[in-house]
Amino acid sequence: MSLTKNTNTMDLKINSYQFGERPDVTKPDPDFYKALGEKGIRNMVSKHYDLLRASDIKKLFPKDDAELEIAKQNSADFMIQICGGPDYFNQRRGRPMMMDRHSQFSIAPEGRVVWLNCYKKVLLELDIPENLVLSFWNYINVFSNWMVNTPGGTFKIKGKI
Repeated sequence: MSLTKNTNTMDLKINSYQFGERPDVTKPDPDFYKALGEKGIRNMVSKHYDLLRASDIKKLFPKDDAELEIAKQNSADFMIQICGGPDYFNQRRGRPMMMDRHSQFSIAPEGRVVWLNCYKKVLLELDIPENLVLSFWNYINVFSNWMVNTPGGTFKIKGKI
């Protein structure tokens, strides 16, 4: 499968949660990994990071190209693993513990929405079955709320992801 423009009109809605709410997370359908493969997921994550770098939350991400490539690799390793691929993240970084890893950053609900909207743009370009896109979207839509650690308001940045 490719990452080419899809004529898809799928409506990927962003769920709203109360600050501190931890809804149940369901991993994406393993067929998402099978459809995109490792290279496709790495490409998807890379495009997502490129959009983030130009977004309202760009200060959370490395300005240095080499540092950004490391961040892309780490994120892609995580997404590959969570989608049913090899456990690269565990091998290279240890157990994910994503809430702890993100605790050094102030992530407000508004930042979560920016992050998700960047993913939405990338996902709508995927040329894979809609049910697989929705499976991944449903995962990140809920998972991303677990990373929110600052009540709404202005973006507060303590460090870089």
